[in-house]
Amino acid sequence: MQLSRIFFVLALVLAPVALVGTTWLYLYPFFDAACAFPSPPGSTAPAPFRLLALGDPQLEGNTALRKVRAKVFRSFDNILENVRDAETVLDKWQLVRDAVKGIPKDLVRALEGYVRKPIDIWGNDWYLAHIVRTLRWWTEPSHVAVLGDLLGSQWINNEEFERRSRRYWDVVFRGLERVPDRIMTGYQEEEQVMEQDKGEEKEDGERPEREKRWGGTVEVLGQDASWANRAINIAGNHDIGYAGDIDVNRVERFERTYGKVNWDIIFTLPNNTLPDSAEQHDAPALRLVILNTMNLDTPAFDGDLQRETYDFINHVIITSRSVNDKTHATVLLTHIPLHKEPGVCVDSPFFDFFDGGSGVKEQNMLSEHASKTVLESVFGLNSNQYADGQGFGRRGIIVNGHDHAGCDVLHYTTQPGVDSACPENVEREAHLPHVSANTSTSLSPEEAVLEDSIAANDTLPAPDADLPPRDQDSPSDSDSAPSEEGSHPTWHAQRLPSPPYTHHPDGSCTSHTSVPRIREVTLRSMMGEFEGYAGFLSAWFDTTLGEKGEWVIEVNTCGVGVQHWWWGVHVVDFIFLLALVAGAYTSVSSISKSPRASCASHPTHPHQALTQRYSPACYHSPMSAIPRIHRVPNFESTTPCACVVLGLAENTP
Repeated sequence: MQLSRIFFVLALVLAPVALVGTTWLYLYPFFDAACAFPSPPGSTAPAPFRLLALGDPQLEGNTALRKVRAKVFRSFDNILENVRDAETVLDKWQLVRDAVKGIPKDLVRALEGYVRKPIDIWGNDWYLAHIVRTLRWWTEPSHVAVLGDLLGSQWINNEEFERRSRRYWDVVFRGLERVPDRIMTGYQEEEQVMEQDKGEEKEDGERPEREKRWGGTVEVLGQDASWANRAINIAGNHDIGYAGDIDVNRVERFERTYGKVNWDIIFTLPNNTLPDSAEQHDAPALRLVILNTMNLDTPAFDGDLQRETYDFINHVIITSRSVNDKTHATVLLTHIPLHKEPGVCVDSPFFDFFDGGSGVKEQNMLSEHASKTVLESVFGLNSNQYADGQGFGRRGIIVNGHDHAGCDVLHYTTQPGVDSACPENVEREAHLPHVSANTSTSLSPEEAVLEDSIAANDTLPAPDADLPPRDQDSPSDSDSAPSEEGSHPTWHAQRLPSPPYTHHPDGSCTSHTSVPRIREVTLRSMMGEFEGYAGFLSAWFDTTLGEKGEWVIEVNTCGVGVQHWWWGVHVVDFIFLLALVAGAYTSVSSISKSPRASCASHPTHPHQALTQRYSPACYHSPMSAIPRIHRVPNFESTTPCACVVLGLAENTP
């Protein structure tokens, strides 16, 4: 079989696989209905606010390469000293033999560090870039946000930080740009001010105090088309650190490259004119709040930076509309999720501290106190039915990252003195597993409470919530932050989707639609290990809701699949194209290099030679195609063999 035919057969076999795989990879939002922004019901027009949310890209770099490139032949470490110190020749030989046996493992590690890992980092960048590019092209978001952990480590030096940042902007988020400082601060001249203040120090050598500018910019939603080409970047623990290791240098280098860690902006509906502040206040508005939750909990390494975050929260409270005004809604973008009881999401409450309790070293979610602060301040929610707005606060949603597995929950609180809104026909037994009367189990007091909570479809109590009395010597959970005082946590979290009612161990029932509540979407990571997920948040104003209309906010999520699919499709495409090109090349080469016939290679009799090799072409070709052969009346002609054969070879199609 000719070599060209082998290549063409291989290309033919791979063609349908390459076609299907490439079509799916580059058009996957078309095949998944969840990869789209929710639209207002009964309308073909898209929502005016469409936020493409991406979580935790975590770009790795040279520090990851150095870990696997530390040494090549580790099996020869200290080989000379060990051989010299060996007592017998046999021991020396054994040491040398063991070192030689370790060479294959050393070569595998070297291949990992010098070949596989760099290719893996390169491919990961383009895998993430494919997600961003495809979703932006297909879904046409009005805004784009990255929910923290842009980079893989907060401990990298400035040179490595700049190197990864260039990959972030030039490869992964190519075509997007940083939000201008004039928007994040509300000052038109902010860019010039930052350049003048950069690197300035006080006379005593201390750095100048950071100027607190929170933004508060007001724009008409959709008026500035540049928002579609901007990336709203939220600071994560791998960008600036946790509360125990955040410092000014890390925050400032992040802000120079990616944007402010705390800022906000207000978007009003497109059809509203805003001639004065009074009309601005009355116009339906959507507020976007970017909050640095990395230092909300204590102890913090830098108290000034922590106060700056709480000052920003106070700014949000002071400049917010009344909780009675439902024409206003808030979209809060953070990194660390709010507190939830164990078992609600994949991650459970966890805190770790530096030695001596000098600062927060690691945390899975905010403490109960910090979460309560966010819920009751930014959104004005309250368990007191006599508070403004009956405690129902402002409309809105919380979107964050950090928990790579993702989680969608409803935070709610009960209001003492308010009657249950559960329908009378909702029976508690309908939500409980049947327990036989003759079944007996022995449970500890703690296990009994947990069993009741699970059976009642309720979230689990916090580790330090009041439980039935127990022995003083029984162990306690020290991994989670201390709970607030009280018999039960003020706020509960219910995983979504869930039944509209929650039954509590005491027999009470809570209707989720009749209590202060807010939704929190912890977005699954866009990393390949977590299937390259993305979130699609839509917000539109529904004039049929409430007295003056209310904002409706909906979220979809979807993923492209693990990074191996991306690699597999492109490898198949590469082999297909390579086989196609190789087949064409070898086919052309074989034709151009085929030897011409000669008199020496033919039998003595010309008639026999032409009959065997060229008679089909002679008999079936047009007369004009073989002008020289027609000068030969018969095959017994004395015309030289070369003349006849070359004439056929040159003139036959």
